[in-house]
Amino acid sequence: MAPVIISDSSQMLALVEDQKRLGKRIGLIPTMGALHAGHLSLVERATKNTDFTVVTIFVNPTQFGPNEDLDKYPRNLQQDTRLLSAYNVDVIFTPTVETMYPAGASTRVVPPAVASPFEGRLRPKHFEGVATIVLKLFHLIPADIAFFGQKDYQQTRVIGQMIEDLDIPIQVQVCPIIREDDGLALSSRNAYLSDAERRQAVALSQALFCLQKMVEDGERNSNTLLEKAKQALADASIGQIDYVALVDKHDLSPVQQVDSNTIAIAAVYVGETRLIDNVFLS
Repeated sequence: MAPVIISDSSQMLALVEDQKRLGKRIGLIPTMGALHAGHLSLVERATKNTDFTVVTIFVNPTQFGPNEDLDKYPRNLQQDTRLLSAYNVDVIFTPTVETMYPAGASTRVVPPAVASPFEGRLRPKHFEGVATIVLKLFHLIPADIAFFGQKDYQQTRVIGQMIEDLDIPIQVQVCPIIREDDGLALSSRNAYLSDAERRQAVALSQALFCLQKMVEDGERNSNTLLEKAKQALADASIGQIDYVALVDKHDLSPVQQVDSNTIAIAAVYVGETRLIDNVFLS
């Protein structure tokens, strides 16, 4: 059965509160649409672990910088609805920009310290926009569990720390990255890649998997590992590397020696398309 589509925030909140009064466990999957198998893996997890599932589709303007791809970000509500109809999704929440940011609205959430490096340094105000919209969604859809993908790993830590710092009664489940057969992490932005760029893009995941193999074989020195990863990207003619780093999976601080709490994170440009990826090195 097709999900109900709601765009009115008051109606959305009232429906969730009704379901909670009935004892239903609420699952929430915040998305910006252009859904793919990665999103759908979150949906599948939510429908199995909760009683009432809400997927939000909202391209949030406050998390895009002035030179980023807000205008060309893919939008296809009809296709997204068709995909979600194959699952037991109860509601798709599709608010307008005017609903989420009424005229005169100026309050923003200051994100936690874990937002500062990497994406936060390269994309000023990005995590402020993420934290603000996610907190607003948590108020409108007071779920028991919110589901996020590991691919946006720093984002999951920002949201997790915000929940902890602000005593928000929502549990977060971070779900594994879904990949193409050749290893490329699924992303809505993969649609921007030309055929040649798509072939080149797999070098990002291959470089991270190489680090994983080196750690399995006993290498622990971060400098040695990072040199290997950067060389692999250079060999694939990936010229613009925003970062490749080995960091603590909780606070994203750099590590000198890999241990069970280390994650490798990376962001690169393939052509004009920015791709991110990560792997745990334990």
